[in-house]
Amino acid sequence: MLAAFTFNTAENLPVGLLELISGSLNVPLSAVGLLVTGYGMTVAVASVPLAHGTRAVPRRHVLTGLLAALVASSILAALAHSYGLLLFARLLTALAQALFWAVMGPVAVGLFPPRARGRVIGALSVAGSLALVLGVPAGTWLGRWTGWRVPMGAPAALGAVSLVTIAALLPTSPPEEEPAAYASGPDARRFATVLAAGALSATGAFTGYTYLVRFLGGVGGFSPGAVNVLLVVFGTACLAGVTITGALLDRFPRAALTTAVVTQAVGMLGLYALGARPVAAVVFLALTGGALGPVFMTTQNEMLRCAPGRTDIALAANSGAYNAGIAAGAALGALVLPLLDVRGTFLVGGLLTAVACAVLLGARRPRAGGRTAGGRTAGESGRIG
Repeated sequence: MLAAFTFNTAENLPVGLLELISGSLNVPLSAVGLLVTGYGMTVAVASVPLAHGTRAVPRRHVLTGLLAALVASSILAALAHSYGLLLFARLLTALAQALFWAVMGPVAVGLFPPRARGRVIGALSVAGSLALVLGVPAGTWLGRWTGWRVPMGAPAALGAVSLVTIAALLPTSPPEEEPAAYASGPDARRFATVLAAGALSATGAFTGYTYLVRFLGGVGGFSPGAVNVLLVVFGTACLAGVTITGALLDRFPRAALTTAVVTQAVGMLGLYALGARPVAAVVFLALTGGALGPVFMTTQNEMLRCAPGRTDIALAANSGAYNAGIAAGAALGALVLPLLDVRGTFLVGGLLTAVACAVLLGARRPRAGGRTAGGRTAGESGRIG
């Protein structure tokens, strides 16, 4: 959990430090923004190749190496006196994170009985969400008082604690023999459905989320101070969403994913339609935030249930697809903004999320002969659900 919190904090720290880094290194703000965009693209591209290349290495050794890379890259980022060196350090962290999310899930859930795996994924997701609610705001505050180098280097200390703990206590075993190395119910069709729905949801979410501050100020009419409060509300809703979903994930795994995607669609389309009304804007903002974390969490959980091969490869594919969706959403929002204004970004994002809902619901229809993708009749699937 500490490692998940640290990686997510390191990933998003530049968001609150953009102006400080820009002024210190004398580079344009847009160039500093690439520290975030380039990070996400690196994770999207590198996840599957790295997972495949390390599939035979014991997970304890892999996690120890990844955390060592996080420590080294965080120190390098804090000491960087040029934009190029800082970008290199960020990309090194991104490579470590690309593999971390693929390996961490199977290792963590493999330490517990199958009936508790949803709760384990939920706990890890809560830790990741805390990065947005606690880690990034704390790093932003620290940066205002000390400069950007101290918060950029802070993940090194947290990563070192995780590194020592995992190196000392995690059991070592061949990856293919670990309890969660393979899915409980392999299903290639379900795997493809979840992968597509997750990527579409991420694209939809970030088409609007990228311009959330402008939306709240321009459409909602909120003051800058109120916008800051609403961003905390958004993050708190995200944390609440993963906490509640995590508690129910073992009992309703498929319903949890569909519910999260539907909630995101309702939230974004509600903001488009009623975002000019302050009370409605807060309600739909909370719904959107409450769904954002659970969507990724529930797709990760589904990978552990339906992966047609090794779960670490499936999780890498899911992380890569989701990060590709984030990058695509930010780019799509930039195209929509001058055409339909900021409200239009939430309309397009909401419609894309609705398509993700259709993908999930369409896949639940039985195939010819009345059988689902898992080989059961519709009635049997309903009884099992």
